Amino acid sequence: MCCWQMFLGPESPAFSDWKTPPLQLNLDLYLFNWTNPQDFHRNSNKKPHFVELGPYRFVEKVEKVDIVWHTNNHSVSYRKKSVFHFDPENSKGSLSDKITSVNVVAHSIALKSKDDSNFQKMLIARTLKMYNAGVSITKTADEWLFTGYVDPFLSLGNLLSKFNKDVKIPYDRVGYLYTRNNSATYDGHFNVFTGADDIRKMGQIHTWNYKKHSRIFEGEYGQVTGSMGEFFPPNLTPQDTLWLFVPNICRAVPFDYTESVQIHNVNAHKYSVGERLLDNGTLFPSNKCFCIGGKCERSGVLNIGACAYNASMYISLPHFYKADPYYLDAIEGLKPEKEKHEFFMTVEPNLGVPMDVGGGFQGNYLLEPIEYLPPFDRVQRAFIPLMWGEERVRVLPEMAEGIGLVPMIILIGHIFTGALLALGVILICWYPAKSITSNYLCSKQKVGFLKRVTSNANMKTTSLPRKSSTDLENTDLLQKNKIIILGS
Repeated sequence: MCCWQMFLGPESPAFSDWKTPPLQLNLDLYLFNWTNPQDFHRNSNKKPHFVELGPYRFVEKVEKVDIVWHTNNHSVSYRKKSVFHFDPENSKGSLSDKITSVNVVAHSIALKSKDDSNFQKMLIARTLKMYNAGVSITKTADEWLFTGYVDPFLSLGNLLSKFNKDVKIPYDRVGYLYTRNNSATYDGHFNVFTGADDIRKMGQIHTWNYKKHSRIFEGEYGQVTGSMGEFFPPNLTPQDTLWLFVPNICRAVPFDYTESVQIHNVNAHKYSVGERLLDNGTLFPSNKCFCIGGKCERSGVLNIGACAYNASMYISLPHFYKADPYYLDAIEGLKPEKEKHEFFMTVEPNLGVPMDVGGGFQGNYLLEPIEYLPPFDRVQRAFIPLMWGEERVRVLPEMAEGIGLVPMIILIGHIFTGALLALGVILICWYPAKSITSNYLCSKQKVGFLKRVTSNANMKTTSLPRKSSTDLENTDLLQKNKIIILGS
């Protein structure tokens, strides 16, 4: 099939499968149960111990909505809607499983108050005690994932918001994947190139929420660039780095060539996430821009706090695979294995077709001591693993045989929606802390809610709309409704 037939358009062979992928996507989620939180204090020689539970499997159905074609720059705009259904037969565990993890909301409140006056700290400490807030909290798997649970501090913040317009609490529950199910606005608004003028640009993102720069990270790391995971440039070489744009961390993720392999007798290149993403600046000096206050953590984790209301959130590969031994030495129960925890994609290089993809990211919370704010004044410093998710998909033999004739096979790239859902890890906001102590909450923190959505169900051709500064603010969905990591 000629290249001119492969670009994305309303009449192209790939369109229907791009709009509504025919593949059944199985998302496997793993939660870490903290078995000894009562022993986690400065005077204890015991390390926090975790047991991995799962997988909890969910079947995902993806659909592109609000599709608009733009002839002036050969691009298409859309939103992505995902619907998830629990698959108990293929899960190892029940959604009623009780799981203990770090109390992120309470610790975030205390952490944001660490530089306040002693009087304000006293108020925070009394409030934490009044609500019996501990270092850990136990909820069901269902509550940790999509359903969410009611948190007293969020409830208090929502109550205050009724009397103070500066108090803005965008959530009513806490959950790793809360608000994502059946949402078409969670990931934001995408504009990608169709490849009509240049086949190498097909599927490459142009803007996210109408912007070419996230304004979250400085310089090149804040640029909106890379693939959305469905199409990659043709004629790839081992020298190429594949970039995947991940909305949940407000940046693109690099995949570097690792080896040449065969998938069903088809030659392919394998690319993996590694040092380029997780290095602390030792090997890649530009990565130092992710260090907080000039202090860099050891290699193996990536600070995404700037994309998560400045919460102490970090991503890593599952079980701290490829990370500095420091992270595993501080805890017990995790065991990194390449076969289980590598995040990779194997691509047929001539067409840029993903043939075998697997892995995902792990969400971690940095728990550290805070003076004069019990119960967090006695804890040790450690990165607490929360959850990780993966979706493994490999092309069928019959699909591989026709790889040169059936470009729709590219749509296997939709598996990234699940693989990166592991990025949905608890992006908790810290609003309630300031509400309690000073009766106002993040007066300058504005979460843009979409007030105008494209309603062109017939996907008519139009020019790319120009947005005023007011429009951009109203449609700025950076981290809207996100209390979680991991999702593309």
